[in-house]
Amino acid sequence: MITSTRRVSPDKSEVRIAFSLDDNSDVSTDVKDVEDLSQNFPDLEQRLQPVPPCVSLRESVQVYKEHCRMAREFHQVKNEIAVLEDRKLKLLAEMVEDEKVAMEIARLEEEFRRLTEENRTLVTVHKERAKQLERLCVNNRTRQDSS
Repeated sequence: MITSTRRVSPDKSEVRIAFSLDDNSDVSTDVKDVEDLSQNFPDLEQRLQPVPPCVSLRESVQVYKEHCRMAREFHQVKNEIAVLEDRKLKLLAEMVEDEKVAMEIARLEEEFRRLTEENRTLVTVHKERAKQLERLCVNNRTRQDSS
């Protein structure tokens, strides 16, 4: 039995690794599992690819399996990030479009306000002119009646 103890950093607890070169139980199932797991992970850089284990060492096989599991998780997270980035781009495009629509609404509201004010002014002027016309007509009738 070989045992190794190592402290990763001063603030972390010790990590103890033990393995035996004599223990061959379950190695055949581990070898079968490794054959099932032997995959290529194209998302990973070459230096990060899982290295095939030494099949005679159970610990090596376990490390390989864990590395493969982490590589699959990395692939899944990378895909989720890509999906979320696509969604982000779509939302940004929608936001830009919404801002354009909001600017157009603001412009139309301002135009409506201006035209409403102009309409009020024209209605007021029209009423004043109608009154003037009525007075002129009355004055004209009174002149014609007096003559």
